[in-house]
Amino acid sequence: MKNLNNKVQLIGNLGANPEIKELNGNKRMAKFSIATSETYQKVSGEKVTDTQWHNLVAWGKTAEIAEKFLVKGKRIAIEGKLLNRSYEDKNGIKRYVTEIVVNEMLMLSKKQQVKN
Repeated sequence: MKNLNNKVQLIGNLGANPEIKELNGNKRMAKFSIATSETYQKVSGEKVTDTQWHNLVAWGKTAEIAEKFLVKGKRIAIEGKLLNRSYEDKNGIKRYVTEIVVNEMLMLSKKQQVKN
């Protein structure tokens, strides 16, 4: 159970193609987001769909795979850990961000296309 300290597992659809950055020479980073949805019924009988967006970051080989195979709308499963960080924007205002650092990724869409 020691590996459950900070573990996130999600299945969702990509909101956009990954944004790829190359840092310090050859280190690659991919930033992308997925949407997860839950549907439930209110007491009144009305069906409601609640969609949550999750910001993801992948590094190294995982980022390279994301760059090559992930496209907007594809369904994926990820496993990773939560990371909270802060930064100052251009106006000097402190902003807080919660991201999921992806350790593992599984593409669930039936037909995979390699991006050129």
